[in-house]
Amino acid sequence: MIFDLTETQLMIQSMARKFAEEEIAPSSIERDEKGEFPYEIVKKMGELGFMGMIVPEEHGGAGLDVMSYVLALTEISKVDASCGVIMSVNNSLVCQGLTLWGNEEQKERFLKPLASGKMLGAFALSEPEAGSDATNQHTVAVRSGDDYILNGTKNWITNGSTADVVIVIAATDKSKGAHGISALLVEKNAPGFNVAKKEKKLGIRSSDTVSLSFTDCRVPAANRIGEEGFGFKFAMKILDGGRIGIAAQAIGIAKASLSASLSYAKQRKAFGHPIADFQAIQFKIADMATSIDAAEMLIFKAAALKEEGKPYGRYSAMAKLLASKVAVNAALEAIQIHGGYGYVQEYLVERYLRDAKITEIYEGTSEIQRIVISRDLLKD
Repeated sequence: MIFDLTETQLMIQSMARKFAEEEIAPSSIERDEKGEFPYEIVKKMGELGFMGMIVPEEHGGAGLDVMSYVLALTEISKVDASCGVIMSVNNSLVCQGLTLWGNEEQKERFLKPLASGKMLGAFALSEPEAGSDATNQHTVAVRSGDDYILNGTKNWITNGSTADVVIVIAATDKSKGAHGISALLVEKNAPGFNVAKKEKKLGIRSSDTVSLSFTDCRVPAANRIGEEGFGFKFAMKILDGGRIGIAAQAIGIAKASLSASLSYAKQRKAFGHPIADFQAIQFKIADMATSIDAAEMLIFKAAALKEEGKPYGRYSAMAKLLASKVAVNAALEAIQIHGGYGYVQEYLVERYLRDAKITEIYEGTSEIQRIVISRDLLKD
């Protein structure tokens, strides 16, 4: 499998890099400190096609391939992982789900504006007692005529308070377990839909992470994605693709850590020499670069398999598992190379570590990725 990037892919990568450096970077430090959502940046990302990259053009998207998406998301995340996760959720968890399983009415009403950046989406699966155990859904949707009455709470929802529509995973028949779970499109203005709590986080502070509550929230049955009972399978399939996005986010953070380390090592002097001349620093840089390239090749493989319509779940889990570990390790090494300066905000690398850690947790912890990988290997 050879990954020679096409002219279009290189153009998308370059465009994303330029946008990130010119439009995202100037406000990234301030937004991180204040926890401010990047409204104008997200709007511009939509206008440039970054919010629905692999959605077909007839449904409002850019009609690009998965590799182009990975390349763009990596460049965005190199500069600001908060913008990266906003982009990832809208693309991987919301638009992709509607592209694959939404009906024509849902595509017209929701997918087109989501893919073109006129609307923002969120995905609500996790609950206080249903994180890694996604079958343990306490959020319940009871059928009432042409509607569902939705009650429950969702935690850790990226884009939760800023989204125009949220895909909510809820139990529609608890007696059927995983087969009694459905996926509903819930609009933010629906009566009984409330933003319960905005989280104060270690990292990705500029992204919007909240709890959502639903109290007798009436949702049209026409907003159900697929058949009743399809929700759990829908969520698991969507998360397979979402892991490619989070892996790309992680590798973007890792690349930023390496870039900062190279720059600092060439400038900082000790004992009359740039610290880049010392083997201890050279070995750190060599290990960082090697692990980043290895993880990126795994991301590319998962992306290529997805694009070809082949099974890719194992490889997306592998990519997320490795890339998230590489991101954390690269950020730690970047801080070590910077010494005391790495511990202060001015040099950015402390933010890379804060941002990197969540990639080992959301959209399936590293432990869950190992379960996914091992089960796939042992099933034959």
